[in-house]
Amino acid sequence: MAKIKVIQIGCGKMSKYTMRYVLEKGGEIVGAYDINPKVIGKDIAKIIGYKTPIGVLVEDVKTLDATIKKHKPNVAIVTTMSLMSDVYDVLMICAKNGVNAITTCEEAFYPWNSSEKLTKALDKVAKENNCTITGSGYQDFAWGNLITTLTGSTHKVTKIKGKSSYNVEDYGIALAEVHGAGLTLKEFDKQIASADNISDEARQELIKKGEFLPSYMWNVNGWLCSQMGLHVTRQTQKCIPQTYRTDLKSSTLGLTIPKGNATGMSAVVTTETKEGIVIESECIGKVYGPDEFDMNEWTVYGEPNTTVIVNRPPTVELTCATIVNRLPDVIVAPAGYFTTEKMERAHYRLKF
Repeated sequence: MAKIKVIQIGCGKMSKYTMRYVLEKGGEIVGAYDINPKVIGKDIAKIIGYKTPIGVLVEDVKTLDATIKKHKPNVAIVTTMSLMSDVYDVLMICAKNGVNAITTCEEAFYPWNSSEKLTKALDKVAKENNCTITGSGYQDFAWGNLITTLTGSTHKVTKIKGKSSYNVEDYGIALAEVHGAGLTLKEFDKQIASADNISDEARQELIKKGEFLPSYMWNVNGWLCSQMGLHVTRQTQKCIPQTYRTDLKSSTLGLTIPKGNATGMSAVVTTETKEGIVIESECIGKVYGPDEFDMNEWTVYGEPNTTVIVNRPPTVELTCATIVNRLPDVIVAPAGYFTTEKMERAHYRLKF
């Protein structure tokens, strides 16, 4: 089998894992792109931590459309932003050029229920150019297939309840800002929480216009319902600021968050279905204090009740490993915007 040729779009914290994992599994990095002038021009070996140059220099993402075909990639890995509106242009360039793409963008995991207009546009162009666009990462495992594996061993499901937390310091400034880290509580209420104090009709209108700001679990609940064959009748979300008892220094934000200010947020999404099954999921993303750590806890209620708890999951590495293990799946998947609940569960790849 020929080597999988990959281009990396976004050469920040996540890429040092995704690029290394690709190389160690026998793939080839043929191009890399970023917006940061401090990174542009560097050999990717410096990002990965290799002593020997690889010979691939980071290019300005502005040149992506003009240069993507020269690299002849099989697939692009996009590790940049968290919203579809932020990654749309890059994904569209991939789609127009017939390049498969997989992104860590959290909304991209199941954007049909939050950015349908953008997703349909990508789906159309990807189908026209015979390539696949999708989103994956930690949620593919921890908030998706892990949960539906539990439901597959349950006779009757009445409710699914989950809670997961992660340190926004591990993912870069864009994610930290989306979570409201560093804001005063008044600023948080105005810039983050107030967006959800609206009627169901107003929320649907925002989704229709492409102006809705989903929390991560909004898309996760849609993914779960799609894989389980459930029909959503109502879905709501509420964002709650998180604080810490002392000042916290954030290296990602480059500031100290005063005691009482938002260190991040908790987003609770509740989904009601025609089948009577309720999904209530909560994600907590914040700058951690010294005593805090990642966790993932889900309970499937019904016959029987089952709880799974994963403490201190290495979410960054799990995100990147899932993305890389998914590369062969993306390459062979049907053309269009094809979400991972329609694919097989991610498999361990010894080598590509």
